[in-house]
Amino acid sequence: MTVFDVDVVAVVIAAISSFALGGIWYSPLLFHKSWLEEAGLTELDIQNADHKLIFSGAMFLSVLAALLMAALLGKSPAIVDGVLLGLAVGVCFVASTLGTSYLFEQRPLKLFLINAGYHTVQFCLIGFVLAILS
Repeated sequence: MTVFDVDVVAVVIAAISSFALGGIWYSPLLFHKSWLEEAGLTELDIQNADHKLIFSGAMFLSVLAALLMAALLGKSPAIVDGVLLGLAVGVCFVASTLGTSYLFEQRPLKLFLINAGYHTVQFCLIGFVLAILS
């Protein structure tokens, strides 16, 4: 099953893996407390957030990211190519863009490292999943 010459099933599974990674990355197991502190949020802010909007939006954006990665990788990429493209996208596009914004916004380095680290690992994971499933 393909759309625009990408494997839709692989895209969906890559997106779900990306979404799940976010759940782990920002959980109390890893960076939840540090992320809250550095972002200037409280547990009450999290409790009062619109969870349906946040989670559905995050899932949609994960699908969009996986779809673009699949289009860039093409058919049957090698695992190393998937991971290296993910690394390039994570560091060169996402982290550099976040970094520029964070510098002008004078946001904490620790917050940048948490968020840019997540997105870099996210794109490496998407590339890996797409490579093993395509």
